Amino acid sequence: MTSDEARTRLGALGLDEPSVATLLAHFEDAKARGKRGHGLSRVAWLETLDFDPVAQPVRLVADDGFERWDGNGALGYLVLEKIVRSTLAAPPVYARVIVAQRCFPTGVLGYWVRRLAEGGLVAALTATSPRRLPHPEGGLPLTGTNPLAIGIPSSDGDPIVADVSMGAVTHGDVLSGAASPAQLVPFGGEQAHKAFALAVGLELLVAAAERAQVVSHRMAGCV
Repeated sequence: MTSDEARTRLGALGLDEPSVATLLAHFEDAKARGKRGHGLSRVAWLETLDFDPVAQPVRLVADDGFERWDGNGALGYLVLEKIVRSTLAAPPVYARVIVAQRCFPTGVLGYWVRRLAEGGLVAALTATSPRRLPHPEGGLPLTGTNPLAIGIPSSDGDPIVADVSMGAVTHGDVLSGAASPAQLVPFGGEQAHKAFALAVGLELLVAAAERAQVVSHRMAGCV
């Protein structure tokens, strides 16, 4: 799929030009970094999702140390775009925990922490997904692939970014045909229980954060 075709198909979903530009920037960055499953092939997948193309994310709580956002029916990509722009425009004095509910799909998490790190911020970002990973011993999927991304500014202007999915492959790899659904298991081979344990921990962390009414300002920054 070409960028022009992707732009046309995204516009046909009812998305305005700034939203289309946001999505294309994400997909093209993923493609350039070799993440084919998160590139333009995602457009066909977005066409199968139920979302409100004109919805706008809402910031429900805005303290210097804590924010809560509601995706309000918008695509997760667009929710994180607004959060990242807002955070860079008004960075925290010390640290800020940001919780976003109804924020799916989010794409390549490294993309978002890289932008924050380029703005001089240390960032950690995690997210859940539909259940896709089974227990290492087999069975039905129990948890999401639950990636974790960390971005650190560096003195030469090129941030250090670590972005790891808990799956041996990503769901994007399956969507693009680069991997089969059977390959979507916790990474690590004989040590896969470690990836599965981390996936479960991240799942519960995000779920707890979504439900929490009070979050300590001492927690490390996490979207």
